[in-house]
Amino acid sequence: MPIVTIQITREGSGAGRDAATADEKAALIHGVSQLLLDVLHKPLDSTFVVIEEVPLENWGWYGMPVPELRRQRDERSFNPPDPSATPPQP
Repeated sequence: MPIVTIQITREGSGAGRDAATADEKAALIHGVSQLLLDVLHKPLDSTFVVIEEVPLENWGWYGMPVPELRRQRDERSFNPPDPSATPPQP
């Protein structure tokens, strides 16, 4: 019995939207379920899909909340860390 959890930020995919629409969520559920059927032969009636919408201010990347990251990117002051650099030791 597959259980798939999809986490997305709570922001719209178009102007004036603040969340994914019911149709978009239904498409995600259908697509993931179909993929598991096609690839792993898991029947649709045994697949569960959970969509979790996370408030944007609770989503972080590059060590900062996404709204701050986007603000810096938009101001062109964002310099992503070098992935080959040695992480700081505690």
